[in-house]
Parts: sequence; structure tokens; C-alpha cells
Amino acid sequence: MPSQFTKDALSQRISWDSIDTEYIDSIIAQAKAEDMSGLGLKKTLSHPLDVTSEIISNTDKGKASLIARETFTLCGLNMVPLILKHYDPSLTFSTNHQDGESVTDDQSFGIIEGSSKSLLQAERILLNFLQYLSGIATTTKTYCNCLGDSETRLLDTRKTTPLYRILEKYAFVCGGAYNHRYGLYDRIMIKDNHLAVLESKKDHSLAEQIEQLRSRFPSLPVQIEIDSLTQLQSVLSARPDCILLDNFSINDTKEAIQIINKQAYTEASGGITLAHLAELKAIGLDFISTGAPIHQSQWVDIGLDWQ
Repeated sequence: MPSQFTKDALSQRISWDSIDTEYIDSIIAQAKAEDMSGLGLKKTLSHPLDVTSEIISNTDKGKASLIARETFTLCGLNMVPLILKHYDPSLTFSTNHQDGESVTDDQSFGIIEGSSKSLLQAERILLNFLQYLSGIATTTKTYCNCLGDSETRLLDTRKTTPLYRILEKYAFVCGGAYNHRYGLYDRIMIKDNHLAVLESKKDHSLAEQIEQLRSRFPSLPVQIEIDSLTQLQSVLSARPDCILLDNFSINDTKEAIQIINKQAYTEASGGITLAHLAELKAIGLDFISTGAPIHQSQWVDIGLDWQ
């Protein structure tokens, strides 16, 4: 493989420790304000209020278990203590599990203790994040299981919920897969519309224009997307690190891999389903990218049962 970049460099795995806690705290603060103050409406409360829980004494103490109502892959456990802190720093969370592990129906995977009123206020926001992120991790795990022991790696995309991208990409990793680029800043990614603009400039070849970008950003990999075999030769002349085969048929994907012949890493994308994975996993691709486990996932069922 002539690329200066390794396969690991083109398929990252975000860890919880690399996520900015200020970013997490800002999301939690907005979620709390939405629930208790009406954030998003023109008229909001000046002080957070849970009118129903006002019937509960401030001195009442409670204990509740997080219970799986189905089998799924955990994600979001690291957020639980951060969420609780926003409601009441005296609330405590204990668990013997970690993100990426599987739990089964009716299994307890954590205990929360402290002020009953505060716990009731935090319950829905806490469950929302756990159900949402675990849903992504669980769907991703299904896709990864379909790949089995294939050397082809599953990547995500930038088709993420605005402002929730890092959390969603983290959940994707918890499901066993890998991250593509995090944004517009960390990879030179020439897509179809970029190609249309670049190829309209007749005074410079595509290879020359790519080389200009590469000289400005030497630490970044170069990836070029194509949607037909006829584009391959001109794209190969630009010496990309990776070529993305967008919406190729199985036969055209096989032919493209033969033509590329390890002159660049190969990635398939576009309309990827579990059925596609079953067909693509054994033909020699380096990567398959899909946004489906994020934007098509379903929340998992989790309960908070009082003890």
C-alpha cells in the first residue's frame, strides 16, 4: 500500500477520555433546562421546576436500579454521574458494567441513590441519553456481527444529529466499529461536487490541484469519491490515500478493487444494508462506511425501578 497513512489512521476510534467534558456538560445543561424551564420556547421559567415532584419532601431518600428491558449493547454509562451532578451532587451511581458490554432482558446494570426528589427530576433525561446512545451501539453491533471475522472495517459518516456528533460517533465505537473523519477539518475528502468544481478548471489537472492541497495539509490523508469506473484512472493519477466507491454494484466494486490493485485503500459507501455487508465483506475492501446505525437506530428499552 503506497499511502503514508496506516489503516488505523483512516479508521479512528474515539474514546470517552478524549471527549471534552465541557461539551457533555453543555448538552446536559440544555437538556435539563428544556425539561424543567422550557428551553426553546420564547417564554421560559426563571427557575427550574418539577411541579409534580414538589409533593416529595427534600429530605426523602431513595434507591433505584437501571434495568434492561431487552438485550442490548450499553452506551452512555459515563454520562450518568455527570447528569446526576447537574441535578444534585449528592446523588451517587454505582455499576459493575462499562460501555460496549452487552446486557440481557431484566438485568440490572446500575444503582442510583440519594434524594428522591432529585432522582425523580433526573430520571427522564438520564434514561433518554442511555436509551438513545445504547440504541446506536446496539444497531452498530448488529452490523459488525454481520462482518464477522472480515478484515474490512465498518466506518461511520458525518450523517449525524447536529451538535450530537461526538456522542453518536462514540456510541458507534461502543458497538465495535470505527470512526471516519470527525468533520471537515481532519481529512481532505474530495466528493462528487468537489470533483465537478475541480474538473471545470481546465488550466490545472486534478492531480495538480490535489497536490496543492496535499502540500498545504501534509499531515492529512487524501480521499476521493467516485461514482463510476470511468473516473478511476484520472483519480489514481492524483495518488489518493483512499478511494471511495459510491453506490457501486458488487461487480463494479470487485472490478474497481482489481484496477486499484492496492495503489490506495478502498472504501464502499452508499445504501449499505446488512444484505450488502454480507456480499461485500469478503471481496477485499479495506472499509465500508454507513450512517445507518446512527440515523436508523431505535432506542432500547431501559427502566428505572424503585427499590
